[in-house]
Amino acid sequence: MSKNKSKDSHNLVLSTQRADGRKQIAEAKLLRFKNRTTHRRYVIDMSSPEFTCMCPVSGFPDFATIHINYVPKDWCVELKSLKLYINQFRDQGIYHEDVTNKIMDELVELLDPWEMKVTADFMVRGNIKTIISANHLHLKVGKERWVVKDN
Repeated sequence: MSKNKSKDSHNLVLSTQRADGRKQIAEAKLLRFKNRTTHRRYVIDMSSPEFTCMCPVSGFPDFATIHINYVPKDWCVELKSLKLYINQFRDQGIYHEDVTNKIMDELVELLDPWEMKVTADFMVRGNIKTIISANHLHLKVGKERWVVKDN
Protein backbone atom coordinates (compact mmCIF):
# COMPACT_ATOMS: atom_id res chain seq x y z
CA MET A 1 0.00 0.00 0.00
CA SER A 2 1.35 3.39 -0.92
CA LYS A 3 1.93 6.12 1.59
CA ASN A 4 -0.81 8.32 0.04
CA LYS A 5 -3.49 5.61 0.29
CA SER A 6 -2.67 5.09 3.96
CA LYS A 7 -3.15 8.80 4.68
CA ASP A 8 -6.42 8.87 2.69
CA SER A 9 -7.97 6.21 4.92
CA HIS A 10 -7.91 8.73 7.79
CA ASN A 11 -9.55 11.57 5.87
CA LEU A 12 -13.21 12.35 6.17
CA VAL A 13 -15.05 11.78 2.93
CA LEU A 14 -18.24 13.76 2.49
CA SER A 15 -21.13 11.85 1.02
CA THR A 16 -24.70 12.52 -0.02
CA GLN A 17 -25.72 9.29 1.73
CA ARG A 18 -26.86 9.62 5.30
CA ALA A 19 -29.25 8.12 7.75
CA ASP A 20 -32.87 9.05 7.08
CA GLY A 21 -33.63 10.93 10.30
CA ARG A 22 -37.26 11.60 9.40
CA LYS A 23 -37.87 7.91 8.84
CA GLN A 24 -36.11 6.98 12.10
CA ILE A 25 -38.22 9.51 14.01
CA ALA A 26 -41.48 8.42 12.35
CA GLU A 27 -40.81 4.75 13.13
CA ALA A 28 -39.46 5.33 16.66
CA LYS A 29 -40.77 3.24 19.53
CA LEU A 30 -39.83 3.65 23.16
CA LEU A 31 -37.53 0.84 24.27
CA ARG A 32 -36.48 -0.34 27.71
CA PHE A 33 -33.76 -2.45 29.27
CA LYS A 34 -33.58 -4.36 32.54
CA ASN A 35 -32.65 -2.36 35.63
CA ARG A 36 -29.48 -4.06 36.87
CA THR A 37 -29.42 -2.26 40.24
CA THR A 38 -32.61 -3.27 42.01
CA HIS A 39 -31.07 -3.57 45.48
CA ARG A 40 -31.30 0.22 45.98
CA ARG A 41 -33.42 3.15 44.89
CA TYR A 42 -31.70 5.68 42.67
CA VAL A 43 -32.84 8.59 40.54
CA ILE A 44 -32.41 9.05 36.80
CA ASP A 45 -32.64 12.68 35.60
CA MET A 46 -32.88 13.48 31.90
CA SER A 47 -33.52 16.71 30.02
CA SER A 48 -34.40 17.43 26.42
CA PRO A 49 -33.67 21.16 25.96
CA GLU A 50 -34.61 21.29 22.26
CA PHE A 51 -38.21 20.01 22.44
CA THR A 52 -40.61 21.40 19.84
CA CYS A 53 -44.24 20.88 18.98
CA MET A 54 -46.93 22.95 17.28
CA CYS A 55 -49.73 24.99 18.84
CA PRO A 56 -52.94 23.20 17.78
CA VAL A 57 -54.77 26.54 17.50
CA SER A 58 -52.30 28.84 15.72
CA GLY A 59 -49.93 26.35 14.13
CA PHE A 60 -46.97 28.30 15.51
CA PRO A 61 -44.07 26.31 16.98
CA ASP A 62 -43.72 25.88 20.73
CA PHE A 63 -40.30 25.35 22.32
CA ALA A 64 -39.63 23.72 25.67
CA THR A 65 -37.21 21.85 27.85
CA ILE A 66 -38.62 18.50 28.92
CA HIS A 67 -37.32 17.21 32.25
CA ILE A 68 -37.85 13.54 33.13
CA ASN A 69 -36.97 12.33 36.61
CA TYR A 70 -37.69 8.77 37.73
CA VAL A 71 -36.82 6.02 40.16
CA PRO A 72 -36.62 2.80 38.14
CA LYS A 73 -38.23 -0.37 39.42
CA ASP A 74 -37.55 -3.19 36.94
CA TRP A 75 -36.87 -1.20 33.75
CA CYS A 76 -34.91 1.79 32.43
CA VAL A 77 -35.67 3.71 29.23
CA GLU A 78 -33.19 3.37 26.37
CA LEU A 79 -31.94 6.88 25.60
CA LYS A 80 -31.76 6.82 21.80
CA SER A 81 -35.35 5.56 21.62
CA LEU A 82 -36.38 8.38 24.00
CA LYS A 83 -34.61 10.96 21.82
CA LEU A 84 -36.39 9.74 18.68
CA TYR A 85 -39.74 9.53 20.52
CA ILE A 86 -39.38 13.12 21.80
CA ASN A 87 -38.69 14.28 18.24
CA GLN A 88 -42.02 12.79 17.07
CA PHE A 89 -43.78 15.79 18.63
CA ARG A 90 -42.00 18.27 16.32
CA ASP A 91 -44.80 18.62 13.74
CA GLN A 92 -47.66 17.60 16.02
CA GLY A 93 -50.37 20.06 17.01
CA ILE A 94 -50.72 19.44 20.75
CA TYR A 95 -51.43 21.44 23.90
CA HIS A 96 -48.70 21.86 26.53
CA GLU A 97 -50.73 19.93 29.11
CA ASP A 98 -51.28 17.04 26.72
CA VAL A 99 -47.59 16.82 25.80
CA THR A 100 -46.62 16.49 29.45
CA ASN A 101 -49.26 13.91 30.30
CA LYS A 102 -48.74 11.88 27.13
CA ILE A 103 -45.01 11.56 27.80
CA MET A 104 -45.76 10.62 31.42
CA ASP A 105 -48.42 8.05 30.49
CA GLU A 106 -46.30 6.34 27.86
CA LEU A 107 -43.20 6.18 30.05
CA VAL A 108 -45.16 4.86 33.05
CA GLU A 109 -46.77 2.20 30.84
CA LEU A 110 -43.36 1.18 29.47
CA LEU A 111 -41.33 1.29 32.70
CA ASP A 112 -43.71 0.93 35.66
CA PRO A 113 -41.30 3.00 37.80
CA TRP A 114 -41.40 3.51 41.55
CA GLU A 115 -41.80 7.23 40.93
CA MET A 116 -41.70 9.62 38.01
CA LYS A 117 -42.01 13.33 37.37
CA VAL A 118 -42.24 14.91 33.93
CA THR A 119 -41.93 18.69 33.65
CA ALA A 120 -42.39 20.61 30.42
CA ASP A 121 -40.89 24.10 30.72
CA PHE A 122 -42.16 26.05 27.71
CA MET A 123 -40.62 29.26 26.42
CA VAL A 124 -42.60 32.48 26.69
CA ARG A 125 -45.13 32.96 23.91
CA GLY A 126 -47.66 35.79 23.86
CA ASN A 127 -46.31 37.09 27.19
CA ILE A 128 -47.22 33.79 28.94
CA LYS A 129 -44.70 31.36 30.46
CA THR A 130 -46.03 27.84 30.93
CA ILE A 131 -44.55 25.07 33.07
CA ILE A 132 -46.52 21.81 33.32
CA SER A 133 -45.59 19.04 35.78
CA ALA A 134 -47.06 15.56 36.15
CA ASN A 135 -46.22 13.15 38.97
CA HIS A 136 -46.59 9.39 39.33
CA LEU A 137 -46.20 7.14 42.38
CA HIS A 138 -46.22 3.35 42.06
CA LEU A 139 -49.35 1.71 43.44
CA LYS A 140 -47.38 -0.54 45.79
CA VAL A 141 -47.33 0.87 49.32
CA GLY A 142 -45.16 0.46 52.40
CA LYS A 143 -41.40 0.29 52.72
CA GLU A 144 -41.09 -0.48 49.00
CA ARG A 145 -41.94 3.13 48.19
CA TRP A 146 -39.11 5.61 47.87
CA VAL A 147 -41.11 8.55 49.18
CA VAL A 148 -43.88 8.29 51.75
CA LYS A 149 -46.65 10.75 50.95
CA ASP A 150 -48.01 12.78 53.89
CA ASN A 151 -51.81 12.78 54.20
